[in-house]
Amino acid sequence: MSTATSALVYPPARTPASATNRQNDVELMALPSVVGREAGERDPYSLRDKIISDADLDGIRQRKKGKKLASFYNDQNSRIEDLLKPLSTLSEEAAQDSKDNATKVKIAVNLSLIANCALAILQLYAAISSLSLALFASCIDAVDPFANAILWAAHRASDRAEEKKWPVRGSRFETMYGSIMGGVNVILVVEAIQEFVTHKGDDLKEFHLASIIAVAVAFAVKFALFLYCYAIKRSSSQVQVLWEDHRNDLLTNGFGILTAAGGAKLAWWIDPMGATIIAMCIITVWTRTVYEQFTFLAGISAPTEFINLVTYKAMTFSPDIDSVDTVRVYHSGPNYFVEVDIVLSPEMPLGKSHDIAQDLQDQIEKLKEVDRCFVHVDHEVDHEPEHRKKI
Repeated sequence: MSTATSALVYPPARTPASATNRQNDVELMALPSVVGREAGERDPYSLRDKIISDADLDGIRQRKKGKKLASFYNDQNSRIEDLLKPLSTLSEEAAQDSKDNATKVKIAVNLSLIANCALAILQLYAAISSLSLALFASCIDAVDPFANAILWAAHRASDRAEEKKWPVRGSRFETMYGSIMGGVNVILVVEAIQEFVTHKGDDLKEFHLASIIAVAVAFAVKFALFLYCYAIKRSSSQVQVLWEDHRNDLLTNGFGILTAAGGAKLAWWIDPMGATIIAMCIITVWTRTVYEQFTFLAGISAPTEFINLVTYKAMTFSPDIDSVDTVRVYHSGPNYFVEVDIVLSPEMPLGKSHDIAQDLQDQIEKLKEVDRCFVHVDHEVDHEPEHRKKI
């Protein structure tokens, strides 16, 4: 499993016994006694002073090539504002965001399933009546109701998964979708190659206007679904997959119309060539999607910005936390697993240390991107990082 360790400032590798390094390590700095669990409002590390004002941002934008720099500072301001928000506030915002988007996600999944099933009939008619390989290619990619039904079933299963059997509630079910969509296009490549090899003569295919109109209707419906899913794609990994699917459908339908018409009006080879291009493009796109999902399942590290957020919130969570030794945030499916090692006083009663660790764990697990959080409590930092298997 790939893991990552991060803090707001990245110190050089430290020797446990080195007092100098311990003084310079932000993770090991003792926190001011005034810092409480809502420390985000109190700004113990003076992060608010680093915020660039709107007036300064406007001035930066007036410079030559200043828009990119202003965008950087604007993003930095947003990250600082998130850091300064109390962890409970971030958790409440995440819970509210999930609640607000639940209906939108359900609509996106159900509408996509219904539309794809209806368009399957329409585009199958277009492909069969015209016998165009390009339209067959666009049909297979754009209206694969079987694969879309799998995504719909995965969405329902992830909500209803039995916790004893699926501890993270089936959040990884939808990753199978990309593999199916990439695989079905291999058949089209084989058919197109066979057409090139066996075709004789220069006769053109018959131009079938009804088929072109049917695919154009499918294009319009897919464009509407694309816009809807694009607007809420960050709310759910299922919607992200659907958005990518609709985006691909727009490419295949549009290109399929052009090459099918070209095969009937200009040259016979334009149609199988179009089918080959469509299939290869879709295989490439879904291969990238499957690879990304694989890295999530394999445990790739979370973005640095999110690791920094978790690190800062752990550092400022309670005045009883002497330091934060290690923070790891990594994917386990579309969301994150978090490991935090905090240092408490060795004289602290067990009950109090448990309550601090449990409260920190509960607050982090309420963040939108987090599936699970594990908080380890220690009384010193002169040891190897926890959970590292020695080889």
